[in-house]
Parts: sequence; structure tokens; C-alpha cells
Amino acid sequence: MKSSQMTTYMRDKPSMFGPRASKFLLSALILIHFLPTQLLAQRSKSPWQTLTGSAPLIIARGGFSGLLPDSSVDAYSIVSQTSVSGAVLWCDVQLTKDGVGICFPDVKMMNASSIQDAYPKRKNSYLVNGVPTQDWFTIDFTLKDLKSVFLIRGILSRSDAFDNNQYAISTVQDIAMELKPKSFWLNVQHDAFYAQHNLSISKFLLSLPKTVTINYLSSPEVTFLRSIGGRFGKAGPKFVFRFLEKDDVEVSTNQTYGTLLGNLTFIKTFASGVLVPKSYIWPLEDQYLSPHTSFVQDAHKAGLEVYASGFANDFDMAYNYSFDPLAEYLSFMDNGDFSVDGFLSDFPLTASSAVDCFSHLGSNASTQVDFLVISKNGASGDYPGCTDLAYSKAIKDGADIIDCSVQMSLDGMPFCLNSVDLGESTNIVQSPFRNRSATVPEIAPLGGLYSFSLTWSEIQTLRPAITNPYNRDFNLFRNPKERSSGKLVSLSDFLNLAKNSTSLAGVLISVENAAYLREKQGLDVVKAVLDTLTKAGYSNATTTTKKVMIQSTNSSVLVDFKKQSRYETVYQVEETIRDILDSAIQDIKKFADAVVVRKNSVFPVSESFTTGQTNLVERLQRFQLPVYVELFRNEFVSQPWDFLSDATVEINSHVTGAGINGTITEFPLTAARYKRNKCLTRKDLPPYMSPVQPAGLLSIMSPTSLPPAEAPNPVFTDADVTEPPLPPVIAKAPTSSPGPLSTDEKAPNGQTRVTLSLLLSAFAMVLAFLLLLLLSNPHNPLLQAMEQCNEKYLLLLGILDSPVMTVAVYFHWLTMKLVTHA
Repeated sequence: MKSSQMTTYMRDKPSMFGPRASKFLLSALILIHFLPTQLLAQRSKSPWQTLTGSAPLIIARGGFSGLLPDSSVDAYSIVSQTSVSGAVLWCDVQLTKDGVGICFPDVKMMNASSIQDAYPKRKNSYLVNGVPTQDWFTIDFTLKDLKSVFLIRGILSRSDAFDNNQYAISTVQDIAMELKPKSFWLNVQHDAFYAQHNLSISKFLLSLPKTVTINYLSSPEVTFLRSIGGRFGKAGPKFVFRFLEKDDVEVSTNQTYGTLLGNLTFIKTFASGVLVPKSYIWPLEDQYLSPHTSFVQDAHKAGLEVYASGFANDFDMAYNYSFDPLAEYLSFMDNGDFSVDGFLSDFPLTASSAVDCFSHLGSNASTQVDFLVISKNGASGDYPGCTDLAYSKAIKDGADIIDCSVQMSLDGMPFCLNSVDLGESTNIVQSPFRNRSATVPEIAPLGGLYSFSLTWSEIQTLRPAITNPYNRDFNLFRNPKERSSGKLVSLSDFLNLAKNSTSLAGVLISVENAAYLREKQGLDVVKAVLDTLTKAGYSNATTTTKKVMIQSTNSSVLVDFKKQSRYETVYQVEETIRDILDSAIQDIKKFADAVVVRKNSVFPVSESFTTGQTNLVERLQRFQLPVYVELFRNEFVSQPWDFLSDATVEINSHVTGAGINGTITEFPLTAARYKRNKCLTRKDLPPYMSPVQPAGLLSIMSPTSLPPAEAPNPVFTDADVTEPPLPPVIAKAPTSSPGPLSTDEKAPNGQTRVTLSLLLSAFAMVLAFLLLLLLSNPHNPLLQAMEQCNEKYLLLLGILDSPVMTVAVYFHWLTMKLVTHA
């Protein structure tokens, strides 16, 4: 039977998804461009600060449980095909009612299986470590009972698309015999609990046939490890004591794990290693890293190997890591002070690439792949976008190009901000300028607080705000301590910052809303940008060698720049498209030197799964148009499931797989580090550095879980490119400054600012004159009320909208006070 026929057969008969079928399916799956075993990358030969000097061990908790249901045959099978060759399979051993050992994440079954559907009335209550607990327990079901129970995801942040695959619960012997892992780790979490119910894990383990090799055996129970230690003989497994949280009580000694932490020499008497939560090594305070402890060094001095647990790409990560799981792994093994001896991970592919491809790179590691790392509003994943801090960090992190999205102020100052609407990235709604809201249909259907409604000096009084694109739906926040840090910069300051950098290749300046600004606001953003570039020395090759790229979604803007300069122009395709006509590409080439497209235009996505790959990049490059892709983010929810909740996997698939020329990213460090990884120099890429196969996950999904078919994305045509020329600048009629001013604002330097019009309306003059007559009577109630006010608030009286009336009343009031005191 052909593989395609076999896959179809298994989809049509999901009940046949037994261990052997699942193993075959994973072998046929092209989730990654798997390579022959003999081509798997060898471990790094760099020195390690582990106890033995070897590279840290990769331990796959329940298999690849970050992707597929924990302890499923498919989750175990995929480990050997996506990770380092020595990766260890971890099995949490539980006992059934008839004493059979199964691989299942907990003694409680509801969270990770369909037990509630299969046996709705068999919920029970037991004391677990002294705590009354209600659930469905393994001890209440025989192995035969569990044949109708299937494995599902156990963590809600992960995809439920594989819950209908009917993954069977496997015995320990099934996994050992079917998969023949090179290294097998059994974890016994509840020996005392089972003993209370006349079940013995020790008896089960010792009864396993000799064909089942146990390489590691761990437990959080002292008595269990001490009692079983001598019963396996010299060929037995390595024994590892597992520390739980410091305040938890170890059941056999009645001591907290925090207390046992101080007696590592005692632990050494019955164990060769310890497994600890990662917080034992890098503590957290308010989700930020505190200085690392000396635990690893202390354990190594006692002769104990240290394995760290709790590693996953999709939760419980310190803000310091910027949602980048690779950065977290590196901090535990490549910090210059110590290295853990192993990682217990739900995502063994990420752990493998961290150990084998990114360790010991050093700050001077050479670039291994050629593509541009272009920032998006600087390092806006770490600091408020378009601020001095965001740009400085982008440069430090290794960006090749930093960008400025140009906005225009009321007085014609070009400055950098991600949106023309100040409400999106500043505190303007809490400022005195919140009443400057306007509705501009040409920009957005709803009202906004636009940059052209405030002068540059007013804008400088605003505080920037970090963007949190996933806080509402996923409660993910970026670097809260720095959420308002930094200051906004003018285009001139941005260019000077870039020019003074020795590492940057150039700058990208994005220009939008040019037609509206010319017609309705009397502002010429094209001229403002060109003038600022000239003043900053970017038009003189002898002054700077920095590349200048001008980007826009409007062809008319780029045509205008082409007519007036020799800067590179970049056309941004806003829409998600599946293809582009040759004639449209020819039109683009008339005014653009490169093209920006969206990620989904390269890898179409449906319900967070890739459905294929377009040839858009190849077609544009055939016409000598480099292709830059946006927007890359580190948060795992920003990536389709195919990229395994790993921003580096996503970058690799676009660069090595699709062949793009540049990434536009809010986290430049992640992309810049990828360029330097050691695995890219190898003749044969290891599987954890091979691009994913588009739509690969759909091939192992139950037909009932497949995303619905969607209408194809449109094809980009000539009509989408063609635009009328930019209109001429139409001078805006002078008006008074709209709304209240901040009381401490400073006048702008060298900028034209209209604060008091010299052409006062006759109506305002008449009102001012009448009001002066009214106030000439010292017994007037209004004047008496005014005298109760503090002078500094008088200017802000709501009834005095006109500056002339305000000034006139103010001076008249002062005169009356002087007369009265005289």
C-alpha cells in the first residue's frame, strides 16, 4: 500500500490509531524535512560547565507534549525525528487498578484524557499527599477499562486539534518495545499514594522484562528511592531525586523540600542527580529574573548532576527573555558561571537547537546566512516603539536596519511613531490634549487623536506606551517595568542616532497618508523627509555610507521620492495575497527596488495552521525584487502551530525554507541571533534546523478537526498598484490652537507655530469689550468670584475659550486688585 493510501486509510478509520499505526504515521509525516539518522548533527564539542563536561541532556516530557497530547505514541515518536540523537523519552508512571504501569502525566485523569466522557459516573475522592482531591483516578480503572479512554491536550493554551485522534493510553512496556528509545526516563510521582491502595510501583518496575531498559528513575519521595536503589543491581538506572516547590512537604520525611535543599550530601547517598524547578536556579520576582542562585555549583560540588524542569515555549517565562524560549535555555547553560546537566522540556526541538546550534556563540560569532534584520519601530517588543530606548536596543541587538514610521505634527515636524493616531502608543488620552479628537474618514472610520492636531512641543510632553498586541485575548504583557520608558524622537534625531552607529547598514523610513496631509493639512511629508535627510548628511556619500530605504503602501509616494532622490524604495503590499500578476510586478519595478509582504502571503494560514506555501517570494525575486516579510513577533500566539511556538523555527522556515531577503521584526535580537547559529554552516542540516513542511500538521489531524476550507486569498493585479499622482500641497487656513494647552509646555525650537492669531475675529473683539465693561464694576459678582481663584488657574477658565478674552480679563482683574489694595 502506498503511503498516501495508508494515510487516507488511517484518517478514515481513526479507531485504528494504535501504537504501531501511530508509529508508522509519524515516520511518514513530513512535519519537518526529516533526514536519515546518519545525518543527524553531532553535539557541540565546546567545553561545558556541566558535572561531566558533556552537553546538557534533552529530556522530552511525555514526548513532544508541547505539540501533541502528553504520553501519546505520536508525541514520543516525533522526538527522535526532531531532536538531538541522544534525547531522552520521559514517562510519568501511573498504576492501574490491576497493577499495570502506564505512561500518563498524573494520577488524576480528567485533565489529559477523555475519561469524563467515557465514565461520567466514576469520579472519586482520595487524599493525595494529605489533600482531599476529587477526580477520576488511575487506580479505579483496569487497563481494559482504559481502552475506551483517549489522550487529549492537558494545557489549555495548546491546540485541541489533535484531541479527536483517539490516541490510546500506552503501557510502559508498549513505549519501550515499540519505540526502542536510546534513553528512557521513568518518573514515579506517587509511590506512597499507591502503597495506601495496596499497589506497588517497586514491584511493577522490578517485574519488567530485561528487554525494557530504564536509564533514569526519578521520584520526589526519599523512601522510595532509598528502598529501590539497591534492587536493580549494578546495571540499574541512574537515580534522580526530584525536588518539588520549596514549601511542599516530602511525604516520607515530613520535611519541606526547601529544608532538604540544605542537605545535598544526604541526597547524594541515594541519588546521582537532582531534578529541580527552574526557579531554584533563576528565581523570579514579579516575573522578572533575580540574580541566579549557587544551587548548580553547590550540587556539582556534592557530586550531583542538576536537571532543570519547567521548560516550555508557551508559558511561565520571565519578561527578561522577551518571549524567546531559546534565550531562556541559554541562560541556564551558557551564562559563564554554570551549566545545568539537562532540561526537562515539552518542546525538545527548541531545547535541541539551543544546545547544539546556539550555545557558545559569543558576541563576535560570524554571520552564517545573508538576510536583512529590519526593526519594526525599533525593538518595540521590549520598549515603547519609536523611542530612543527602542532604537538603541535594536542596534545593540544586531539589527541591520532600523526604521522610522514618519508622522507629521501640526507645525510640520517629522517624527517617528508607529501610528498617526497618538492614542495607540502614547498617554494622550490622559493628557490635557484628549479633547483634540477628530474623525478623519481618509484614515480611519472612527475618531482619533492625530499627530497633526498637536505641535511637536506638545507631542514631546506625552509619555510613550509599549504595545501589548496579545493582552486582551491572551493576557500577555510586554516588559511592564518599561511600559512608559524612553522618549519620542524626531526624524532628525533618529537619523543622527543611526549615523553614529558603526554596526547598522542603514535606515528604513516609512511614509503613509501623504495625499491626505497635503490636501487637508497643508503638510508635505515627502519634502519634510527629503529635507531632513539632506540636513542629516544622508544625501552625501562622503558623509555617510548608510543605506536609506523609503517604504510606503502608496505607489504615488514612491514615485514622488524616485523623482526627487536616489534612495532605495520599498513597496509594501498591505493585503494578504496568494499570487501577483507579472504585469503588476513590472509596474512595481518602475518605482520600487524591493517589496514587503505579509507572513500569511508566504504561508497561508487557517485557524492557526499553515495550509501550504505560495511561490510569491520566488516570483518577485525572479524579477530581481528582494522580498522582506512582516511582522515577526516572539509571542507564541503570533505563530501558526506548525512553527512549534518557537520564533526561531518561524524565522528559519521563512529564510531557509521560503528564501526571503529580510525579516521585519519587533524583536531584532531573535532574528540577529539566528543569523549566527552554528548549524547553518553544516553540509547536512540537523532536523531541528530544517524548515517545517507547510500543512504538515494537517496530515496527522483527524478529519473532524481539520480547519474549514476558506476562500483563497486574492491575486495582486495592476489595478492594485496604479494610483493617481500625489496632489499638490494646499495651504490650510490658519486656526487657533484647538483645545487646552499643557501648562508647562515649551515653545518649539525653530518651528513655525500658530498659538495666537494676528487676525482676530471682530466677534471675539466685541465679546472681549463687553466683558471688560461688565467687569469694570468692582462689586460685580463675577469679579468677586474670580478674586477667590488662584491666579494660575484663571487662565484655564472654561468660559474663556478665546485667548484674547482670557488675556484681557486677566490683566483687567490684576488692575482691579491693584486699585483695591491701593
